[in-house]
Amino acid sequence: MIKFFILFIALLHVALAAEKGEHTCRIVFPRGPDSAPRKLYLYDGVKSTEVDLPRLNLSRIYRLRPGDISITLLPTPPASPEEVPPGAPVVKIPATMKDFYLILTHDPGNKVVPVKVHVISANAKGFRRGEMMWFNLTKNPVAGKVGSAKLRLPAKGSVKIAPPTQKSGNYPVRIDYRIPGKKHTYPLCETQWFHDPRSRSLAFVLPGAGTRTPRVMVFTDFREKPKESSSESTDE
Repeated sequence: MIKFFILFIALLHVALAAEKGEHTCRIVFPRGPDSAPRKLYLYDGVKSTEVDLPRLNLSRIYRLRPGDISITLLPTPPASPEEVPPGAPVVKIPATMKDFYLILTHDPGNKVVPVKVHVISANAKGFRRGEMMWFNLTKNPVAGKVGSAKLRLPAKGSVKIAPPTQKSGNYPVRIDYRIPGKKHTYPLCETQWFHDPRSRSLAFVLPGAGTRTPRVMVFTDFREKPKESSSESTDE
């Protein structure tokens, strides 16, 4: 009877873990300097995975074990959690965050790995194809028009906006920024971008290199629809 009870608890644990589902993530290192690493190891407390740190595009999709996890970026894979050096960049991922992005910024003060990690939830149910997710990593408030959508992005904030247009093609973009403590606005971006209704778009307002003017970078996240139902297929 006791053995049956232990087996039942074990099976229940496996079932609950399966219900939560694995995590998926993509990584990008916008404005990463040449001196910063191009690859690192992502350690989830059990397994290490070598990951790319692309500057101009999103990485491939990495799959991680389900449940509440803590992930650490390291230069070499540790043999055990005790070998993780103090100060290594680490973030906690809740079980409910099925899909997320790891946005890296340069942190030369970190002697283990010179990066700082920003975690952004990208659960498909709340971020559908055609939509844009904006992230402001500066102290500058940003506002403007992105196609037919209005953009109001607070400093250090994020916002999701509707598709800028309903069909594939170019659309106009006009964005301004404001310096903290001042009312005057300054032009940041006036151009045209291309919209793909099949893709999600990630837009980042980043600190400028050697200038007070921020920089905008946009990454397109297109994924083939899986043949079988999964957490990535709930974006219709």
